[in-house]
Amino acid sequence: MHTRVITRREFIERTAAMAGGVLLSPLVGRAAAKKTAVDQVPLGKTGLKLSRLGMGCGTSSGRVQQQLGQEGFNHLVRYAYDQGITYFDIARSYQTHKMLGEAIKGLPREKLFIQTKMGGTPNNPLEEIDQYRKTYGVDYIDSLLVHCTITPDWDGADQRKRVMDAMQEAKDKKWIRAHGVSCHSLPALTRAAELDWVDVNLVRVNPQGALMDTADTKSWNAESNAAHVGPVMEQVKRMHEKGHGIIGMKIIGEGRFTKPEDREKSIRFAMQCGLLNSVTIGFKSTDEIDEAIKRINSALADVA
Repeated sequence: MHTRVITRREFIERTAAMAGGVLLSPLVGRAAAKKTAVDQVPLGKTGLKLSRLGMGCGTSSGRVQQQLGQEGFNHLVRYAYDQGITYFDIARSYQTHKMLGEAIKGLPREKLFIQTKMGGTPNNPLEEIDQYRKTYGVDYIDSLLVHCTITPDWDGADQRKRVMDAMQEAKDKKWIRAHGVSCHSLPALTRAAELDWVDVNLVRVNPQGALMDTADTKSWNAESNAAHVGPVMEQVKRMHEKGHGIIGMKIIGEGRFTKPEDREKSIRFAMQCGLLNSVTIGFKSTDEIDEAIKRINSALADVA
């Protein structure tokens, strides 16, 4: 029986065709598209990336994490990083503010995403931004937010405008890479959705409506009410359409969701609403990190 010897060119062409078939295989396509809690995801149109799940360092103003002590906090941050969490959420007002620099010491800076926040109206906001860099032991901060805005005119000349100008100057100096806001009322959130200055929004999101932004600017720690969810998500949709980066917070209701079914419901809502780039959860143990990753992976797997 005569066996035809194929040419080198034929061999290359057949190999390429076979490879193409493998690449187009539905099973391979699904595997390649599989999403996880620790994927590096784009943050709106900022050009930045961060892990889909971030570690919040400010539960109850950071008291929960601070009570771990520096060694315990270091261990939790390192554990989170080893699982693939690279986004760490901090603020000047958190009791962990001065602890983060020690916790991330030695980790590759280029792989971290550090978001911090400036509250109030300091005398020299640019100097304070520089001090943040020194406190964390970094050359730049990835995202800096105006912290805890409540009024509908929070960006006005007699409120946070001076802070916002300093943040823009810090961005021009490459001390920070993006700026934005965290809101604690629906009027403030509505204004944030309108502003082109806002690169990043940190928004309170959960389907139970726990601590969600409401029209009441006097009492911004509203109790659980599902009626609060719709108005907030309407503004989140506007932010999404403008290309703002959007990070969800209060996913676990600042620890109020002690029942597993409540945590499952909230995480599924955050992962499946299609509007959030990332979420931050305040952890106090490695078990909580493992649980959140597992629940997020499961929720993402069920997205068509």
